[in-house]
Amino acid sequence: MTAPDRIAGVPRARITALRDAAAEAFIRARPRTQAALRDGAAAFLGGVPMHWMRDWPQPFPLLVDRAQDARIIDIDGHEIDDFCLGDTGAMFGHSPPPVAKAIRRQAQRGLTCMLPTEDALAVGALLTERFGRFRWQVAVTATDANRFALRVARAVTGRPKVLVFNGCYHGTVDDTMIRLEGGRTVARQGLVGQVADLSATGVVAEFNDLDGVEAALAKGDVAAILTEPVMTNSCMVLPDPDFHDGLRQLSRAHGTLLIVDETHTISSGLGGYCRTHGLQPDIFVLGKPVAGGVPAAVWGMHFDVAARFAAYDALRPSGHSGMGTTLAGNPLQFAAMRATLAEVMTEKNYARMERGAARLEEGLNAAIARHRAAWHVVRVGARVEFICHPTPLRNGAEAAEAHQPDLEAAIHAALLTRGCLIAPFHNMMLVSPVTKRKQIDRLVSAFDSICSDLFQ
Repeated sequence: MTAPDRIAGVPRARITALRDAAAEAFIRARPRTQAALRDGAAAFLGGVPMHWMRDWPQPFPLLVDRAQDARIIDIDGHEIDDFCLGDTGAMFGHSPPPVAKAIRRQAQRGLTCMLPTEDALAVGALLTERFGRFRWQVAVTATDANRFALRVARAVTGRPKVLVFNGCYHGTVDDTMIRLEGGRTVARQGLVGQVADLSATGVVAEFNDLDGVEAALAKGDVAAILTEPVMTNSCMVLPDPDFHDGLRQLSRAHGTLLIVDETHTISSGLGGYCRTHGLQPDIFVLGKPVAGGVPAAVWGMHFDVAARFAAYDALRPSGHSGMGTTLAGNPLQFAAMRATLAEVMTEKNYARMERGAARLEEGLNAAIARHRAAWHVVRVGARVEFICHPTPLRNGAEAAEAHQPDLEAAIHAALLTRGCLIAPFHNMMLVSPVTKRKQIDRLVSAFDSICSDLFQ
């Protein structure tokens, strides 16, 4: 069988058979879902509330009846072990009891009023305790937080550009929707209605390439480096041992701010990757799980950046800043954040997550070895990913080459028929503090069974 007939060592015919069998089983098991979609989906563009809900590999969307702990129950009554966990938004489990209690309490006291509450004051102290001494602001999403952080960076440096890494994802921030092509910064393919030249406001380097970063910064027009500590929205890429120290040194040498987006790497441990590994960003960004599933994000400026921005802000003409949204900083966010930071995002819960993720990593590695697959597993705290490639990846170009959409979609679909849900984008799995050992073992068993079908 020639190489084009295989993907990551798997015959294409087996991938197709796995996908077809999973689709047939999914359809057969969900008559209520099909009827409900037939009656109610037409009002939405493409039949879904958000277009990316079509990116799941099932023949039609799963309709959730309820989500509890680390399980989802669909309207046909199927109980599913949830390792997607809202792509990190529910990283601590669905509706943690302290958060649910805070939401119920706040729902009787008002949901939005454009003014702070006592919960807000408590959140400020908790954010500093968890993540370090920053001057904090609140947003609705990490996309917003990154966008606002870039405005501040440009304001205090007087420079136009942001440096990001090839293959990165920082939400739907226009400036970051760029990639490397033949050594040049160009807009990513597929952007809807794109008219601006994104290379005017952004430049791309490869992750783990300090020489490339230095060459970009030497031009003197980069206001900020925006990076995740680990590349996560591609096949996961870990930093070289000296990469973050080098990045910090280069940014300081060239007068460029360093913005670290911890929205996914918050899985690393209490305080995120920055606190766990001693990183020192100028601006810190966190979204998704910070309010236990309620839409919220935070971003914080180091004291010296905050002072520079205060001086800038005092002199700028009056008018709209281009930062902030009406619903950001609402009382519901603060109630949920306070409960999450104080009672859910704890050392004890992270220890549980770490143990469970290590068990998952070990089980997946054993299955890969048993079937002699040229794949590997990467883990960052509670975040685990299998990658259909033989060796660890160093940058976005390698991650793009390792990504195998057809094979991965078939595996995802087959996992769901076996009662396990993982993220639809790449092969990410999260272990929450309420994920049971038997759920982890079921996922490992399902993965092993699928490998048997693929490599028999």
